[in-house]
Amino acid sequence: MHILFVGDDASFPPGLIELVSEMDGDWQVVTVADGSAASEAAAAGPLDVVVVAPTLPDMPAATLLGQIRTLRPETSRIALIASGQTPPPRIISLAHRFLPLPLGPEMLLEAVGCLEELRELLHDPRLHAIIGRVEHLPSPPHVYLGLMHALEENEDTGSTEIAQLIAGDPAIAAKVLQLCNSAYFSSGRAITDLRAAVTRLGVSTLRDLVLASEVFSMAPAGGVDRSTLQQRALLASRLARRMLPESSAELGATAALLADIGLLLPGVRNEHTGEGEANAPGHAEAGAYLLGLWGLPMPIIEAVAFHRRPARSSVRSFWVTGAVHVAMSLASGDPVDEDYLRRVGVIDRFGSWRDHADALASQAAEAPA
Repeated sequence: MHILFVGDDASFPPGLIELVSEMDGDWQVVTVADGSAASEAAAAGPLDVVVVAPTLPDMPAATLLGQIRTLRPETSRIALIASGQTPPPRIISLAHRFLPLPLGPEMLLEAVGCLEELRELLHDPRLHAIIGRVEHLPSPPHVYLGLMHALEENEDTGSTEIAQLIAGDPAIAAKVLQLCNSAYFSSGRAITDLRAAVTRLGVSTLRDLVLASEVFSMAPAGGVDRSTLQQRALLASRLARRMLPESSAELGATAALLADIGLLLPGVRNEHTGEGEANAPGHAEAGAYLLGLWGLPMPIIEAVAFHRRPARSSVRSFWVTGAVHVAMSLASGDPVDEDYLRRVGVIDRFGSWRDHADALASQAAEAPA
């Protein structure tokens, strides 16, 4: 894997670069100090990952990222952000992933390692190039990722702190409250503030609603109805959570929520309807690749990639990919792979899952608009 670091020693200390170079014999690491040298390196040969410092001596970081996108659209683009600062809008539209300065070795190695694993899982050059050329990728869900980070640091984060995190983006906060009062989550009493939403629905459900609010704020490509897409995702998320043990329920719910995210991208084939060019990448694998660039966990990425063909999963038992397959099939009306369900030993549970899906759909249909 070819990795290019662009910036000075303040961003990339020599010891850190040496550590990355020695981590894997297949990693070819190059460091350059400015954007011009980086553009020359990109033009000269293949480039899998580029990591760009926030300040370069000869051009804005955003300019270089745009050049890399043009020269090597298949390259994964990582931007470094000064601690405590928000990425500029232009950087958000060009970078696939953001890492904070000062850059810790564990964080950098995890990011590069995940990208390598992603490319091995989805080794389709057309897919890499199509997503790399998209001028306005859906932005990583910053409120959701911030919430996840806060909970990882302190599992006892209270409802007030969680509400404050969500309220930091008023548009997302308003959307979360709207979803809290939708048919899938309302208990008949209106939820009017975020703290009450956390208390009544629980942190895991709130996390799903934050993610849905951020992801589906962007209009889908190809004329897909955003409301339909979001409602299908919310239904599938609830179904997948029910199918898995508590230890895996959160992974399943999140993966089901994101299973159709590829429909937000241009140039992909809608696998529900068959719309799009016949040789274009399917929306499932395209969405999984986008999630990998964002840095989401590999079980979620694999479940999104293979939920339409669960037998391709590396896991041979019924786990996250299988649950997302069933949940999305029931939510979208697509056929379920009954041979797969027999192989993994859950075919006898399918009837109860289908009944639960019908009950939730009826509940949503009967609720007032």
